[in-house]
Amino acid sequence: MINLVTLRAARAGIITGVLLAVARISGETAPLLFTSLNNQFWSSDMNQPMANLPVVIFQFAMSPYQDWQSLAWAGALLITFSVLSLNIMARVLFRQKSTTY
Repeated sequence: MINLVTLRAARAGIITGVLLAVARISGETAPLLFTSLNNQFWSSDMNQPMANLPVVIFQFAMSPYQDWQSLAWAGALLITFSVLSLNIMARVLFRQKSTTY
């Protein structure tokens, strides 16, 4: 019973914290450029290099090919829209019902 009351009262703060964390993680691409080492293929081994979108965006943006640069812009747009859609879904799902007296 206490858990339900506590979670209900803290729900807005928890959701805000999660959204800020996701937005911050998606914006912190510089550490990924140096630490993930990048891999062209999917790898589930955490001790091996992993594929990630920020490194691909960086590599494609620095290439001399116009097609690759367009794909880099599309990747940046994909990250932006994923954070935006997550934010909108959280707002819609967890909005508080207004009570009028």
